[in-house]
Amino acid sequence: MIRALYSAASGMNAQELNIDNIANNLANANTGGYKMRSAQFQDLMYQNMVQPGSAAGQQTTVPAGLQLGLGTRAASNEVIFTQGNFTETDNPLDLTIQGNGFFQIRRADGTLAYTRAGSFQLDRNGNMVTANGDTLEPQITIPSTAQSINIALDGTVSYTLPNQTSAQKAGQIQLALFQNPAGLNSLGNTLYQPTDASGDPQVGNPGGPEGNGTLLQGYLEQSNVSVVEEFVNLIQSQRAYEANSRVVKAADEMYQQVNQLTQ
Repeated sequence: MIRALYSAASGMNAQELNIDNIANNLANANTGGYKMRSAQFQDLMYQNMVQPGSAAGQQTTVPAGLQLGLGTRAASNEVIFTQGNFTETDNPLDLTIQGNGFFQIRRADGTLAYTRAGSFQLDRNGNMVTANGDTLEPQITIPSTAQSINIALDGTVSYTLPNQTSAQKAGQIQLALFQNPAGLNSLGNTLYQPTDASGDPQVGNPGGPEGNGTLLQGYLEQSNVSVVEEFVNLIQSQRAYEANSRVVKAADEMYQQVNQLTQ
């Protein structure tokens, strides 16, 4: 019965974490470029009462054995990098990646971070920056007198000036690709940082042989969270929590019966 109490308690703890994960997904259902997380669980160690394959006689072995598990634990909450829906904004600085690439962002401390959110603006110097003021890498500068801005599928940024018919090139946006994007470290603000698990970024031009994807101007990628799916997961997690709590209650009632035997 003690084993049942601890096993059920581990299940309740795991479902609490699962609900926390679902709550974060639902909270970011309208966050541009956000990628949902899926909680993964593992069973804990087993107590071998009878080892499978142990000798049952001189010429026979135990076919199945007797092993009692000690519960579960949360192993990870993997980031799911499926493509979110596109929303048209008609803002020339809004970009969507059609593919698996990431924008490179130079943070205030000088380090590089990576994001799928393509909502950019111009700072006072004409540099393309995020909503937090972090600069797009490589740096793209557009003069304040520019009348129109065009960003091609391959990331080439050009603009036209008053009384000029030919476009001026401002630079080319590059995208990064990771061997294992699920291994990226989340920093908040839809930014990610490489780890040993994700591997080093492979940087290339959009539409290039690296397979980073192409850019679509005037569109934003929305969160890939499915509200309906998250509510289904929430119901399942609630039921699993309830089932484990009933096991705790049943074990407690069995202890109560044992205690009454001594009275």
